Amino acid sequence: MTEPQPLAPIVLPPSTNPEKEGEWLLSSLHHWLDTEFLPEPVNAEIAARASQVFVRQRMEGENDLGALVIALVVEMGNFDFSKSFYGEFAVANAVSDLLLDSLGIEHCCGQS
Repeated sequence: MTEPQPLAPIVLPPSTNPEKEGEWLLSSLHHWLDTEFLPEPVNAEIAARASQVFVRQRMEGENDLGALVIALVVEMGNFDFSKSFYGEFAVANAVSDLLLDSLGIEHCCGQS
């Protein structure tokens, strides 16, 4: 039996316009939040906060998708999700899926 190989990290291209990426993420995540369960007013706040975290990370030079997801989980942990169906893990995973989609990478297997 062969040893399983670790998955290679997924690295985003360096950001040339983090603010534009943030606008895209805010819009895409807000749409995802509204269509996955129910549209709720808090979804706009969730998307805005996740976008802020993402933009700051990208401005600091973070390109590794795994590190971005961890930063989102940690920083969204301080967000009040009491008026939402979502939590920090669901939001971070949704951001990851949206980014993978934008890169043309399958969610389940990491293949193009």
